[in-house]
Amino acid sequence: MPDTAQYLHGGSVFFLLMGAILVLSMHGGFAFLELGTVGRKSQVNALVKILSDFGISTLAYFFVGYHIAYGISFFAGVNTLTNHDHGFAMVRFFFLLTFAAAVPAIISGGIAERARFYPQLLATALLVGLVYPFYEGIVWNNHYGIQNWFTQNFGAPFHDFAGSVVVHAMGGWIALMAVWQLGPRHGRYGRDGTVHPMPPSNIPFLALGSWILIIGWFGFNVMSAQRLEAVQGLVALNSLMAMVGGMLAALAAGRGDPGFVHNGALAGLVAICAGSDVVQPMGALLIGALAGVLFVYLFTFVQHRLRIDDVLGVWPLHGVCGVWGGIAVGIFGHRFLGGAGGVSIWSQLLGTLLGIALASLGGWLIYGLLKKLIGIRLDPEAEFAGADLSLHHVSAYPEEDIQRAR
Repeated sequence: MPDTAQYLHGGSVFFLLMGAILVLSMHGGFAFLELGTVGRKSQVNALVKILSDFGISTLAYFFVGYHIAYGISFFAGVNTLTNHDHGFAMVRFFFLLTFAAAVPAIISGGIAERARFYPQLLATALLVGLVYPFYEGIVWNNHYGIQNWFTQNFGAPFHDFAGSVVVHAMGGWIALMAVWQLGPRHGRYGRDGTVHPMPPSNIPFLALGSWILIIGWFGFNVMSAQRLEAVQGLVALNSLMAMVGGMLAALAAGRGDPGFVHNGALAGLVAICAGSDVVQPMGALLIGALAGVLFVYLFTFVQHRLRIDDVLGVWPLHGVCGVWGGIAVGIFGHRFLGGAGGVSIWSQLLGTLLGIALASLGGWLIYGLLKKLIGIRLDPEAEFAGADLSLHHVSAYPEEDIQRAR
């Protein structure tokens, strides 16, 4: 009979596999959130783009990125790969891949409706293969001794339990660079400074995307323990409280706007990722509430004042709320506020700033080079026709098109 250690290894494999599947489902949430937000002419593109990005991410992370982050590859024979831990290392790759692939899924929402398809797949390969794992290895695998330096100088390493900064802020700040390089959608801004509304095409699909993401997020956060014996109910409760705080705050600040309500819940979840294992539940509620308010006001500010056409508001949602989550650990994680302790505000600030710098530099270089070498934007005629017909040669409602043609 298997001994107790074997049972524990097998339990951890199954536990992490369920986490990987939950986070994989979040990519469907990203797709439907984008589908419901963009115009009817770009709905097919949203679905195809998210799935294709996941495929490219898998190859880039398998062959390059995972080795950069953890020094691990899977080129040995099957007997070697499975000779201990029931293949735990392989399911861990699957789990961490779903995190890595979230970065291009985040970017996708910002650049929607005017980005060329294949250059974006190339950007995905470079980002997931090189930029993301470089920072991931620093934070989660102590590359270059940076975490040791934080500990020696500030008493604690940079703490990001489930990726407020490693995943979400990285994705949001890269997306800002991509949106900046692309420019706004045609017709979004008038020459006289007016902002022309481009309302969501389908509120129910937008809401469905948010719900799928919310459900999957409990795998994203709770399963970040990565082993069954390390799981914490605190992470689940904190995720719930932050989600509710973000949603209710956005409901109030956004005056009942459904887009703000559903994205406000996600803002709270983005912000709690980093500290979900160390903050007190009341602290999680406040972290989520502040994230919800941040999203509402920054989304409007970015679109109307800065005139940056970030279609889904991924920079406020993931970029800024991810930064807030990273910094919030250094505040609410302290014992005098009921937290677990072992955190430093200086480590959180510097670790977060490092993530912003690497994401911004990597995003600017990659999208800037692609723009110069092969172009990253649809031509005006293709953009007018819509990404669905221009890129995929079918609309989201082909039966309606046939009926109108008769």
